[in-house]
Amino acid sequence: MDFAFTPKVEALRERLLGFMNEHIYPNEERYDAELAANRAGGNPWQPLQVIEDLKPLARKAGLWNLFLPFSERVPEGLTNLEYAPLCEIMGRVPWAPEVFNCSAPDTGNMETLERYASESVKREWLDPLLAGEVRSAFAMTEPAVASSDATNIESRIERDGDHYVLNGRKWWTSGAGDPRCAVYIFMGKSNPDAGRHEQQSMIVVPAESPGITVVRPLNVLGYDDAPHGHCEVLFEDVRVPVSNMLLGEGRGFEIAQGRLGPGRIHHCMRALGVAERALELMCKRLNSRVAFGKPIAAQSVWHERIADFRCRIDMARLLTLKAAYMMDTVGNKIAKAEIAMIKVVAPNVACDVLDAAIQAHGGAGMCDDFPLAKLYAHSRTLRLADGPDEVHRSAIARLELGRHLAR
Repeated sequence: MDFAFTPKVEALRERLLGFMNEHIYPNEERYDAELAANRAGGNPWQPLQVIEDLKPLARKAGLWNLFLPFSERVPEGLTNLEYAPLCEIMGRVPWAPEVFNCSAPDTGNMETLERYASESVKREWLDPLLAGEVRSAFAMTEPAVASSDATNIESRIERDGDHYVLNGRKWWTSGAGDPRCAVYIFMGKSNPDAGRHEQQSMIVVPAESPGITVVRPLNVLGYDDAPHGHCEVLFEDVRVPVSNMLLGEGRGFEIAQGRLGPGRIHHCMRALGVAERALELMCKRLNSRVAFGKPIAAQSVWHERIADFRCRIDMARLLTLKAAYMMDTVGNKIAKAEIAMIKVVAPNVACDVLDAAIQAHGGAGMCDDFPLAKLYAHSRTLRLADGPDEVHRSAIARLELGRHLAR
């Protein structure tokens, strides 16, 4: 395995680093100010102008839709291995990926539509998503069941002539709070009597369909993630054309496994960017503050922590690159162990580095004068999003035990 950057990736990386330095970091305060103004005006869900102003610059710089590989619609799309270092850089600022049309859940939804939707559905929904004209949401998790086991999902998809009728209550539906959210991908049971992994289906649902109610946004450790939002959404007798079914009835679990592989590794790539930024902020703070007559950086306890984090971040990066390489070369199914491992490792590393960085900043680390508290809230969700740590650890253990069964 060769993880060296190709000349193309190195050029993109340098261009992206320049874009971040020129346009993203200098606008972090503007982003916060616009969001605060929207809150004061009673509408925190209004799209922020700073992001809309930067999107054309990102497109002009050739930094648009880099996440989607092997698509005729996106010739500029990169392989997972090529995309990894770029996604990590974008991940250093939570809102930056949207500037490049590389933010979740749109990336996972676009990949799902590209792989599994009909051409007519692609024209209707994938093309405007790729153009950044609309946003989307993914409706899978439910409050009434343990959704870490996707076969528990109770929402129904029932055939009625030329339509399917959808009923169910979803939550943690990322993107549903954004007023630009134009389409959902909805997972529900279409045949409860089929085999355990053939009961579920996925279908494309226009957000303006009658019967959809966004009940409430859900806070994460006090943050509502406006203007994006993670929401509870109620679907009541929502009618959707039969042609909107993805791949076919009973294949929702199959699609979920295909969708969540890239989604998981993208989360991990961004988590590495968060960890790097947290370590950087930590070191700068330790170098600049004096306690008990000497810089805090001179305290040996911090030497041990910094060295440990440097090792762990680099190890996590290598595992991410290995998983990306395998996804590109042998496919997501064979790479499932590597995907599960990095999904456990990367968010935990990011959370641990952030926790120490908050400690290094003292009281400043707990407030919004620094991005650490908000980054921690977001990173902590990744130990649950796209499957909790326990499920991934169980899968890893089963695969390892299976390797050593007596033949």
